[in-house]
Amino acid sequence: MDRAELADFLRRGRARLDPSDVGLPAGSRRRTPGLRREEVAALAGMSVDYYTRLEQARGPHPSRQMLGALARALRLTGDERDHLFHLTGEEPPRATSASAHVRPGLLLILDRLHDAPAMVLTDYGDVLAQNAMAAALTGEAEPGRNLVRRFFTDPRARALCPPEDRPGHARSHVANLRAVAAARPDDPAPAALVAELRSVSEEFALLWESHEVAVRRAATKRFLHPTVGLLELDCELLLSSGDHQQLIVHTARPGTESYERLRLLRVVGLQDMTSPAGPPTGPR
Repeated sequence: MDRAELADFLRRGRARLDPSDVGLPAGSRRRTPGLRREEVAALAGMSVDYYTRLEQARGPHPSRQMLGALARALRLTGDERDHLFHLTGEEPPRATSASAHVRPGLLLILDRLHDAPAMVLTDYGDVLAQNAMAAALTGEAEPGRNLVRRFFTDPRARALCPPEDRPGHARSHVANLRAVAAARPDDPAPAALVAELRSVSEEFALLWESHEVAVRRAATKRFLHPTVGLLELDCELLLSSGDHQQLIVHTARPGTESYERLRLLRVVGLQDMTSPAGPPTGPR
């Protein structure tokens, strides 16, 4: 691992980004160009101390998962992402399965959605990137969090969904995962997720045996947010061709109570994102 080169590459990548490039407000006057260290750390889902040590060439060897998170936080191209991996002595991810690298153009779209919760997922539910509104709605996503696993194993995730809606969400998750696993039998990630959930969740195992198949598409979803209350949101889904990735955007219809609550959530989310303590942890 070339710590000096890695530190220089991270510093230069941070310096070339403006807050608007990653969907953050400019805030108070900045003495130096680029993002602050704490902003990069928040975007990557790591502690400020950990990121600072990397920039000072004295940090530990980052995991592959953390390298992917840094590549997304710094809006690296595919070639730059590969260079980041090489600097740590790691082989870059290859396109044998769903890509975990989000193209800068897709991230730019994500960051421009200031008033709508939005995230980029793999087609089997791994969270690759999310904006501040999505973090305010469902909680900050650590790199690699999977929404299907979270739904079936974390009671706090289920609490975000009204009780009467949970059976439908469970069936939808399982039916989509079955479609993805069948479409890519040589991709180990969906198959491993299926095996894991069948072993730890009786509910998942029973639904899997029912053999329902349905690819995830646009829908209307309801969220029970602990601060702003019940939100009924339209969920639009955009596909990224060839990468097995999805951009999911949640919007509320103007004039509805959910629309006003979503506006309130934006205020809450931006306050948390720009506070000295950083974004909220939220339910995992």
